[in-house]
Amino acid sequence: MKLLLLNLYYPPDNSATAKMAQTVVDTVSLRHQVTVLCGRPSYDTTERRKWRLYQSESMGLARIIRVGSTAFPRFYMKKRLLNYLSYSALAVLRGLLEPCDVVLAMTDPPFQGILGAIVAMLKRKPYVYNIRDLYPDMAVGGSIVAPGWLTRLWEKLHRWALRRAAKVIVLGEDMRARIIGKGVEPSCVVVIRDGAKILPPHAPSPSLEPEVVHAIRGEFSFVLLHAGNLGFYGAWNTLITAARKLAPEGVGLVFVGDGAKRAEIQTAAAGAENICFLDYFPYDKVHSVLAAPDVHLITVKRGLEGVVVPSKMYGILAAGKPIVAVAPKETDVVSLGVQQGFAVSADPDRPGDLVNVVRQLAADRNRLKTMGDAARAAAPAYDRVVELQKFVKSFDNLSGNERDRKAERA
Repeated sequence: MKLLLLNLYYPPDNSATAKMAQTVVDTVSLRHQVTVLCGRPSYDTTERRKWRLYQSESMGLARIIRVGSTAFPRFYMKKRLLNYLSYSALAVLRGLLEPCDVVLAMTDPPFQGILGAIVAMLKRKPYVYNIRDLYPDMAVGGSIVAPGWLTRLWEKLHRWALRRAAKVIVLGEDMRARIIGKGVEPSCVVVIRDGAKILPPHAPSPSLEPEVVHAIRGEFSFVLLHAGNLGFYGAWNTLITAARKLAPEGVGLVFVGDGAKRAEIQTAAAGAENICFLDYFPYDKVHSVLAAPDVHLITVKRGLEGVVVPSKMYGILAAGKPIVAVAPKETDVVSLGVQQGFAVSADPDRPGDLVNVVRQLAADRNRLKTMGDAARAAAPAYDRVVELQKFVKSFDNLSGNERDRKAERA
């Protein structure tokens, strides 16, 4: 089959969506012809491209077409909107001209799902929608956009796009439930998790780098780590308030990462000596980062369950570390974690709940070890290689359905 993938970001862009798009393309292109329709690099990249209306290149087995979108850095939100709009206009026009059997869209820009559905409809081709973050739910729930006529129109168009899709690929069961709640046929919604790289049994673990571990642990007796994007989705005030109360007990809260909310979180944490902020470490240091703390924190604020699905959970499991999920009980990290024993949960609206959970864990090292063992045991079920093969299977099934339809018409 010929697949046409639409997503603004693609390497050398460094967004999570860009990296995952490349991972999917590298896997699917072993069986199908893939053309990626993306924009000029703009997301945390040191590689810039001269403006061309359209430029084509090869990357692995895939063909990459970059449209002449603006390429303003992501930190300037108004200019970033120009990136979205210029990409959308040029990508839709070029997409209509590209021969394909299936249109696949991800979620950059946030209204990409609607654009993909329009392109697929005009080309009269099946449409597959891979949702990374759920919009406009994310924009409204994260207080990025105020509710109003624009978000109501956005939601109406998005529901049309969801119903137009032959397959809607989501990141977890919580997101699947939310999509089905929008009126999508359950059989069309497929869960494919990001997963993590799982080492073969008995393979030695990578050695830890002491300087990384020390940078995270410092002099704290018990370390909570939030590693990842500091965006609009987290219960950040709950984490900060709880950490302040735990300071006299030698508990440290360490953030590794960046994001739209980092400055605001740092302001809220001002004066707290047990709260630290570190920049991202290089990729080859990730194993040491994951292994450094006593407990990892994953947070989703109430109202965003199923809207964002923190995929960092799988890397934490592979590292064999316990998780405290500061999130509603409907989220996958809570439901899976409690069921399989690698996580405990705390109410995202109650800092006192988080304080009690941390105190219990800090006082019970045997329980921490049991949770870590449960994490390591759960990890193979989320092997990234196995999850990626589900993409291949989904397109193989579409290919078979398309052949059947052509045979019927003949």
